[in-house]
Amino acid sequence: MSDRLAVFNAGRIEQVGSPAEVYEHPQTEFVAGFVGVSNVLERSTNGQTSRFTVRPEKIRILGEHEDAEPGAHTEAGQIRDIVYIGMVTRYSVQLDEGGMLMVIRQNLETTSSEVLEARGRRVRLAWRPEHTYAIQSGEEEEQHG
Repeated sequence: MSDRLAVFNAGRIEQVGSPAEVYEHPQTEFVAGFVGVSNVLERSTNGQTSRFTVRPEKIRILGEHEDAEPGAHTEAGQIRDIVYIGMVTRYSVQLDEGGMLMVIRQNLETTSSEVLEARGRRVRLAWRPEHTYAIQSGEEEEQHG
């Protein structure tokens, strides 16, 4: 395994770094999607639109009224789709604020029937701020390329 890699897009280098750095800290939406599965969200605050990514395995699913750890970023939503994959389950959650997040959860203490019963359930998603990374949008990537 290499200690440095480069991700290319149409012959142009998108990002160079260690495998862990490129996976954990993608700089562009292309890299976020190319190296594994990643969620990309867009939020507007004070007239400024920002895009960020968070990996599905970094997100915790909480009950609708369950408290997240202090300082965690939270989003409310509803589980729309569930794919049981044996060792893990992939949840698609429609967010109240718009957008969809994918969450991957290890099946440590649940059965397939318990997992599938969650479809339609209202939940809160939570993740630590250090797992959120600002990324450039496709338009910004083209302008900086």
